[in-house]
Amino acid sequence: MTHRPLRLPARRLIGLAGIVAVTGVLLAGCGDDGSTGAASSAAGGGKTVNLWVMKGTNPDSSGYYNALKSAFKAKTGATVNITEVEWADAHDKLVRSFASGDGPDVSEIGATWNSEFAAAGGLADLSGRIQSSGLGSDELQALKDSATYDGKQYGVGWYAGTRGIVYRKDIFAKDGIKVPTNWAELEATVKTLKAKEPGMAAMPIAGASQYAAAPFIWGAGGDFATESGGTWTGHLDSARSRAGLSFYTGLATKDGSSTTGAATWKETDLLDAFTKGKAAMVIQGNWTPKAAVQADPSLKDKIGAFAIPGKDGGIAPTLVGGSNLAAMARSKNQDLDWQLIELMTTGSLAKQFAEESSFFPSTKSGLKSFANNADSLTAPFATAMLEEGRALPSAPQWGAAEGKKLIPQMLQSILTGTSVDEATSTANQQLTATLNES
Repeated sequence: MTHRPLRLPARRLIGLAGIVAVTGVLLAGCGDDGSTGAASSAAGGGKTVNLWVMKGTNPDSSGYYNALKSAFKAKTGATVNITEVEWADAHDKLVRSFASGDGPDVSEIGATWNSEFAAAGGLADLSGRIQSSGLGSDELQALKDSATYDGKQYGVGWYAGTRGIVYRKDIFAKDGIKVPTNWAELEATVKTLKAKEPGMAAMPIAGASQYAAAPFIWGAGGDFATESGGTWTGHLDSARSRAGLSFYTGLATKDGSSTTGAATWKETDLLDAFTKGKAAMVIQGNWTPKAAVQADPSLKDKIGAFAIPGKDGGIAPTLVGGSNLAAMARSKNQDLDWQLIELMTTGSLAKQFAEESSFFPSTKSGLKSFANNADSLTAPFATAMLEEGRALPSAPQWGAAEGKKLIPQMLQSILTGTSVDEATSTANQQLTATLNES
């Protein structure tokens, strides 16, 4: 099954009607069934809630859609009309719908769209509903942060994922290598693999995989950017961020873990190299081990996974990406909108979608069932999300920064010979300026 992509499309919104097209960039709950009983079923009789779901490389979701329609009808008496919208078109279509009012009532929202759209007044404030429902205490903090703007919450996480290290456990066993538990051991593993497996890259470092560096930036105590008094300041050039980036890129430039061509690779290139036996370890998302086995069934019992280790042990902070569900500010069905969001993000439907899409639920209770499955390749990813999950800066212009490819350009520059100090100085100046654009 191919995965529903974690996307962080990069476009800026100017007011409710303005559109500035920028090239999009690919990123990146369980309890009862969410029903509040038959008492609510009559309230929505004869009404329709329009839901937009983003379409990319995700599999056929017709079974899930039918289950959702039936559950929503039984719960509210209303009908949910589901429209799939291509990710490439979704941002601009949503922008136009804010102005015209003829778009969805509820929509899937890329994680870095939330602040942008909330700042423009396009999304409904869900803070009160989330608090009164009790859902707030069960939300993953990283997804909650991604949906929060100016102290209010404008969305609820629908599904999520993170990155870890997928490796060839048969190669590790043959060479007597144990799973590394800190950065020093990770570096030693790279060196051992380079010596004992000359036909494989130990761990290619992909220059266009911009957020694979996040656990190392955060793990060294650095950060991307912070806000104070309405002004954003980039921190890519801080001593700690530079230390993390130096270690991460140094695996390639100093320790020889990579290949020359990997400086321009995307995550899909990493996965391709891994499935073809050209890489012993790769940083990948939790949705990819299944894809690797589909590409080469002989890998089924040869693949392992572990969370990116912390600098001195434990688990490194890990980026939680995904999509939120948001109600549109212009919708006339706010009560029904919320009931649909609640139904999709909790209970059996949330679990069904997570299992079919190869992503994770957005709640702590839902994620625990994945983390506690010791036989699952995705358990280390789920554990990392629960223990060390973090969100990107909730800046309205973060999408614009992604569109300019500031972080990939920085990584590619370092991997091709520019010093970490020089590359981070340039990138940080550009990041700070972009995040403060009005």
